Amino acid sequence: MKVSIIGGTGFVGTYIIDALLQAGHTPRVLVRPGSAGKLTAAAQCETVPGDIRDTTALDACLQGADAVIYLIGILREFPAKGITYEESQFNGVERTVAAAQRQGVQHFILMSANGVKAGGTKYQDTKFRAEQCVQASGLAWTIFRPSVIFGDPRGKAEFCTQLQKELVLPPIPAPLFFAGVNILQAGKFEMQPVHVEDVAQAFAAAVDNPAALGKTFALCGADAVSWKQIIQTLAQASGRSGKLAVPAPAEILKVVAGVLDKQAWFPITRDQIVMLLEGNTCSDSAAWQTFGIAPKRFALENLGYLA
Repeated sequence: MKVSIIGGTGFVGTYIIDALLQAGHTPRVLVRPGSAGKLTAAAQCETVPGDIRDTTALDACLQGADAVIYLIGILREFPAKGITYEESQFNGVERTVAAAQRQGVQHFILMSANGVKAGGTKYQDTKFRAEQCVQASGLAWTIFRPSVIFGDPRGKAEFCTQLQKELVLPPIPAPLFFAGVNILQAGKFEMQPVHVEDVAQAFAAAVDNPAALGKTFALCGADAVSWKQIIQTLAQASGRSGKLAVPAPAEILKVVAGVLDKQAWFPITRDQIVMLLEGNTCSDSAAWQTFGIAPKRFALENLGYLA
């Protein structure tokens, strides 16, 4: 089958393209000018130059496709540069849905995120509204909601390498965030990291699987681990016996981040602190059962790329 990819040059996108190729599908990728070098399997893909603001390019990318996968998402926005959640995570989906309708694409597969909700942070709200847009489109659809995704970044941005660089390797204590005044809760909120290869397999398996139609699947890893455990596991994977970590009151940090998070050098945004404290876990294993995938553990044997 021919599968159009919007956002295929990013971290997750390159793995999904690999999984599609392994499954015998033909990826057609929308590639922004200057980003062709980020497409690791370019020789095996069809490419269309353009971006999500270009309806002509979207139509060309989706023409004759059996399915389209929308992957574009950002971790923080910089409105002065035109990089916003609204544009990347909602408006782009709206335009791609409209192009899919015009081109008669049969199946729309959306990368959302675990924990999305109406009225949440801008990240959560735009992802949630994108889901609603896809569900109301009249197209056959599948939505995936991954937890935080880890795996060899191949030179791109990734959860564990970012934490390693910003929190684990610097010679200062790592922060154990906590809400309110109860210091005993520092670093106890949990996440359920999911391996990028498992995410990619799920997307590829959904392309031509009737059991995926009209479904929203959570994609969480095998283990729920606390923030404190994540920091210590990453320290071990980085060749350290441990990492000094200290309680960090979230309310104070949110005030500081609210002032500085528009600066690219500041490591975390106010909204990211809010979402961290909410945790990121799920008990729904329907995706793994549907597609026959045994999710990899968040453990040293799967973090060798940090050595």
